[in-house]
Amino acid sequence: MGHKHVLGTQNIRDAEARWSGEIGRVERRVLNLLSEQYGFSVALGDLRLLHASWYITHAGLLRLATRRRCCGISIRLVHEFCDMSRNRWVFRATVYKSHTSRGFVGYGDADPSNTSLLVRGAEMRVAETRAVNRALRKAYGIGLSSVEELGSQPFPDAPPREGKAFGPPNDNGSADGQPRLRDRLCLLIRRYELDPNLVKRYAADFCGTETLRDASRDLVEAFVSTVAKEAANDRAALICKLNSYCQPEEVRS
Repeated sequence: MGHKHVLGTQNIRDAEARWSGEIGRVERRVLNLLSEQYGFSVALGDLRLLHASWYITHAGLLRLATRRRCCGISIRLVHEFCDMSRNRWVFRATVYKSHTSRGFVGYGDADPSNTSLLVRGAEMRVAETRAVNRALRKAYGIGLSSVEELGSQPFPDAPPREGKAFGPPNDNGSADGQPRLRDRLCLLIRRYELDPNLVKRYAADFCGTETLRDASRDLVEAFVSTVAKEAANDRAALICKLNSYCQPEEVRS
């Protein structure tokens, strides 16, 4: 218990330093329980705090499996549900906690419609990671969702900026482990069920650029903050504003 208590205290300190202003009393209590029950480490990147909720990472699940002496993980492609032409992939993962275990099964799917723009082109690897995550969460009774389910961050062992899987160097992102601006925008779109294409048009209009990719980080950050406030304060009004971008440019102007 002594080691677990020390880990919980250290995790709270690391979380407060990393997510200053976002972690409250409830988040601290949950983090302490997760530290005691599973031995997760904030410093090692096992957990992420997004919108006052804790999420487990792929790396955190793998480290937990190692600590619990997981016997093995098998993965196979579910061909009948895949469509290579549309970048749709489905995997089936089975986690064996011991040599006598019958296995815990989890499925993971990914395609351009349910992944972040940052991992576009890497849907196959995302689907595999999601399948492993789901199987591990079942095996060890973890009620947290994994951050990869939200498309909020590429899985940790992915090579940096490979092909189109990740954005260009001026991707309005962050290298300090915090969610990138585009990831935060994707989370808002999912959370409030917004039309991503209309949000892109609104963003380009807001930033005064051809596309969101062309905007500076400061402009994108201002846009993300604006959308977050508008969605939280009056989602219906935001939907009406977004719907105005369905109309041709001549009509709106």
